[in-house]
Amino acid sequence: MKVEGKQFQTIWLNNSYDETIIIDQRQLPFQLKTSRLKAIEDAFYAIKNMAVRGAPLIGVTAAYGLYLGILNSKKPDFDTHLIEMADYLKSARPTAVNLAFAVDRVVNKCSGLTQKEATGFALNEANKLKDEEEQSCNLIGDFGVQLIEDIYAKKKEPVNILTHCNAGWLACIDWGTATAPIYKAHQKGIPVHVWVDETRPRNQGARLTAYELGQEGVPHTVIADNTGGHLMQHGKVDIVIVGSDRTTIKGDVANKIGTYLKALAAHDNNIPFYVALPSSSIDWEIEDGLVEIEIEKRDAKEVSHIEGWDGKEIISVRLIPEKSNAINYGFDVTPARLVTGLITEKGICQACKEGILGLFPEKKAYPASSKGGKFKK
Repeated sequence: MKVEGKQFQTIWLNNSYDETIIIDQRQLPFQLKTSRLKAIEDAFYAIKNMAVRGAPLIGVTAAYGLYLGILNSKKPDFDTHLIEMADYLKSARPTAVNLAFAVDRVVNKCSGLTQKEATGFALNEANKLKDEEEQSCNLIGDFGVQLIEDIYAKKKEPVNILTHCNAGWLACIDWGTATAPIYKAHQKGIPVHVWVDETRPRNQGARLTAYELGQEGVPHTVIADNTGGHLMQHGKVDIVIVGSDRTTIKGDVANKIGTYLKALAAHDNNIPFYVALPSSSIDWEIEDGLVEIEIEKRDAKEVSHIEGWDGKEIISVRLIPEKSNAINYGFDVTPARLVTGLITEKGICQACKEGILGLFPEKKAYPASSKGGKFKK
């Protein structure tokens, strides 16, 4: 996608293949800055501290991080070190399934090899993962744009789309998940308008989604998180499209905190609620999202304080009384019954086991397991 008219992706390698370069999303929309990841520790902290975020991008960053770890490994027992590095990366953030998915892909390619052999295999696998995520988002856009086209064909007026958090190209490699159908519609000349939830506490909607929609020239309006229900009641939302950090095989969806409330409002007002996601965001081993998905609890300071631009730099200011407590859950789970459909790289399906396996029949033999009790209180 574009920044100031120049084509960008969120992550790339330098010419000597010994550094991974990322856009530092903590600086947006005020400054476009890049960071160089030179070691596995750099990738870990980029994920942990949200310099990169968004399930697909987290996965690809981890894959390149493991490649850097393999490249620079000096441990004599390489196989043991490989597993240690993988576990280290997977501990960076718990909710997005893409993290473990990508790391395990690289480990499976490199186990039993020498360090020199593994370096080449790891680089190749990380590049493949990046290409696959980009292509998946492109296809999600092709399938999802049909939903927008159908709405426009009926109303003959701009289609109003509400989205939550940032599930755009900044959260992926290119196109995004929830935004891919929007970009495809805009490029086709279908008039669209996007209601952009601010997405407290980190404001990824106001800071990131609004930024990238503006760069692409897509009409949009930033709203407070609690405005969506009012807009739906008054017929100002035609469709809701959000992303996913982890979706169970039965269609429960973990996404940025506040998504569940938008799904409830959409359900109450008979507005279609779609989730756009690549298959790398489906956890094939779990069924009950409320019980089995680990919900990340982040630093309470993200709630008690807010960041903004003072004209010279990004500053943080306190919002709440100094002695008040705050708590910060990063995600919530939207039950499958509230999801109209899932938009994937294989097509659109119902949010249920039969619908998902209908698109991915190769997963029918994949054993689901019970992993209860992972909710962090």
